[in-house]
Amino acid sequence: MGMFHYYKFPESEVFIFDNFIVNQFEEGVTVTPEHNDKLRKVLDEHFANKKVVYISNRYFNYAVDPLTYLETSKIHKLIAIAIVAKTELAKSNARLESMFYKKKFEVFDTLSEAMAWVQKELVNSEIEKEN
Repeated sequence: MGMFHYYKFPESEVFIFDNFIVNQFEEGVTVTPEHNDKLRKVLDEHFANKKVVYISNRYFNYAVDPLTYLETSKIHKLIAIAIVAKTELAKSNARLESMFYKKKFEVFDTLSEAMAWVQKELVNSEIEKEN
């Protein structure tokens, strides 16, 4: 598993791996439904015919409009979201946000835990596809 692409947007850094994406928003950003357009473009370019999991590495403090997840849920190739949060407030906010996302959504303490979960979810997705 190796990173094969990197984007530096004004509001975030995006790391593209074989079957998942890590996005790290900058301090003070407010994530809105419009951010899904950029996400769709990146996913279409790198994961045209593949399932993918999104990891949000919440290293900085920023806000998320929960309605963003209603649109994110509609991205077909995106099968799950993992949130990596360090503080209890960030974890609590992520759990609240999960109510707006219609697919699998988990909160983790570390990026390593999230990445291990990603691999499990991708395997489970393939098993479900076969049945």
